[in-house]
Amino acid sequence: MSPSIGIVVVIIVAVLGIGYLVGRMLTLRAGMLRSAAAAADIDTSGLGLSDSGPTVLHFSAPWCGPCTQVRKVVDAVCAELPAVAHVEIDMDADPEAARRLSVLSLPTTIIFDAGGHPRYRTTGVPTAADLRSALTPLLG
Repeated sequence: MSPSIGIVVVIIVAVLGIGYLVGRMLTLRAGMLRSAAAAADIDTSGLGLSDSGPTVLHFSAPWCGPCTQVRKVVDAVCAELPAVAHVEIDMDADPEAARRLSVLSLPTTIIFDAGGHPRYRTTGVPTAADLRSALTPLLG
């Protein structure tokens, strides 16, 4: 390999590395990435969470087809586990709640414990088994 090709390769690698670092710094500065402690310490006031047991909260919208399936799964699991509360938030009607919880896609389902801390989060349509397995330890 000639020296000029080696220099070009080094320059390309350096430019890509600098681009990665700048992108990472911008992402961190914008608050897109948070530590686990900061992510767990979110404002849940006004969401209608239960303080006596776990709450399954899911974000939906009238135009979201899979949200109907999530509603059916969550209703079935909550019927089996009466100590579990169910809250549905329309993302179009309450975009502030979606922003506080960093909801970027629909449907998003979050399980909170009685203290209002998020314990499980998923996007898409969760299975009833996944919800039950996430809720069972919180019912003790």
